[in-house]
Amino acid sequence: MSDRKRVVVTGAGWITPLGHDLETVWARLCKGETAVDTIDRFDASAFPTRFANQVRDYDWTSWVADPERHGTIGAHTGYALGAASQAWRMAGLDTAEGIDPRRCGIYLASGEGVLDFNAYQHSITTTWNVDARAINDGQWKDLSDEVISGAYELAQEPNMPMAHIAREFGLRGPAANCLTACAASNQAIGEACDILQRGDADIMISGGTHTMLHPLGITGFNRLTALSTRNDDIPHASRPFSRSRDGFVMGEGSGIVVLETLEHAKARGATILGEVAGYGSTADAYRITDIHPEGRGPCAAMRQALADASIDLESAEETPPVQYISAHGTGTQENDKIETRAVKHVFGDLAPQIPMTSIKSMMGHLICAAGAVEFIACMLIIRDGIIPPTINLADPDPDLDLDYVPNVAREAQVDVCLSNAFGFGGQNDALVVRRHV
Repeated sequence: MSDRKRVVVTGAGWITPLGHDLETVWARLCKGETAVDTIDRFDASAFPTRFANQVRDYDWTSWVADPERHGTIGAHTGYALGAASQAWRMAGLDTAEGIDPRRCGIYLASGEGVLDFNAYQHSITTTWNVDARAINDGQWKDLSDEVISGAYELAQEPNMPMAHIAREFGLRGPAANCLTACAASNQAIGEACDILQRGDADIMISGGTHTMLHPLGITGFNRLTALSTRNDDIPHASRPFSRSRDGFVMGEGSGIVVLETLEHAKARGATILGEVAGYGSTADAYRITDIHPEGRGPCAAMRQALADASIDLESAEETPPVQYISAHGTGTQENDKIETRAVKHVFGDLAPQIPMTSIKSMMGHLICAAGAVEFIACMLIIRDGIIPPTINLADPDPDLDLDYVPNVAREAQVDVCLSNAFGFGGQNDALVVRRHV
């Protein structure tokens, strides 16, 4: 629709393994640094994967007005509060006057928090009846009442980060949370834009937050053989698009943006970081854990996003209409191969001319927050004209022949970015962000 409301970004923030503020993390990405290290949050010595990108030395209470007002929270909520506070302040909303809270909404992508694993496991093993090969339900109830905290368990629900952010900033407009695996925060941003475009809000807080750095999270991905097991070479374990890639490296954290209608942002004199020009969302309808071999879902999502941004691929005969692609780029054999194939299907002969990198090589995979931090990186690429590299790309896969900006950042004029996020279950979401003019 030519008369639909335009949506711009006026604030951004993130809490990541590489740091807790926008510029520190961005500088480290441009330098090709990583924070991967041995897991110390729990004893992972018996796990096939014993390393991850952890958020360290982080205190969420420094980001909120009154920590006691939030009570018991989970790690995913703590990360989201920090990222949202950064975005809120950057947008100037902490000092803005005349903002209608009923026109300010929130659409997050949040996964579940961290189960109190020790208490949960103790309650199970203690009440297990060996002869009956079953849990004694009555004993389990009595013991779990003693050792499992109801407040802590409630704090781990996926909707709780949304609730705490709404409370911190008094947001009383549309509220939603989605949990579509690794594509979730792209979906959240895209659907938050839909809410703004149809006039149901003036401001939306959106993005993602997640941590799966706990025994059940690592166990699950190990059983899927999705994680790298390169315990003898941890700094180089995350190697998207390399011939020797053997899986992704787990990360955690949050990325949050403030989205506004262009009209509203201009009226209050906000600084505009970029414009969300297009969004595409599709399902593979194939398998739960595998992408369709021809990448039909990712292809369709990218084409939808480009069409939504009024980008005509047919007329782009010599110059790519997109100057950068933020790859999903997990570092698994299947993802990198099929994503490369999908990009070639969409852009044809122009595909080799488009730089395409994976910041997961440095950041790790933030699961529900991955798309949001990569979307924020796209805006910083446009702002500074620097494309962060795909690190650890020392042995290129001969079957993957696009421009992955190996190992060293590159200066480039970038006005339009395409950001991909694909999730288990066959969810595919793509966003187009462009320089605001």
